[in-house]
Amino acid sequence: MNEQSFEETVARICDKDDRYDMEAYFFIRDALGHATKKFNRAPPNRHVTGAELSEGVRDYAIRELGPIANLVLTEWGLYTTGDFGEIVYSLIAEGVFGKTENDRREDFDDVFDFHDAFVKPFEPDLGTRGGASAPGGRKKKK
Repeated sequence: MNEQSFEETVARICDKDDRYDMEAYFFIRDALGHATKKFNRAPPNRHVTGAELSEGVRDYAIRELGPIANLVLTEWGLYTTGDFGEIVYSLIAEGVFGKTENDRREDFDDVFDFHDAFVKPFEPDLGTRGGASAPGGRKKKK
């Protein structure tokens, strides 16, 4: 499917269901490519599971968006891995993505927590030894 057709398909989906920003569909599509590489799925059987795709989305989001991943994803309407499944199954219904007989929408549910995946990795490590550091690595005076 070419880029124009994909965009038209996503626009049609969004007209019927406005829970997710159009950018979320593009992001999930791009993350699918990342996941197929990550899990060494080569053609002709490049299929990944819902859990694998969710893990691929997490890796891709951290790589592409870094500390603002959670902010951007929630801005697009993505709050849980179940939302990834909703997008994937909308694209399956439109014939953009395929699925096997073993795939289920529920395979995307509760794969990981967004806060744990997208916020915690970027929180400062305030450790208990010696207190917080000032800019430049100097210890703050108490």
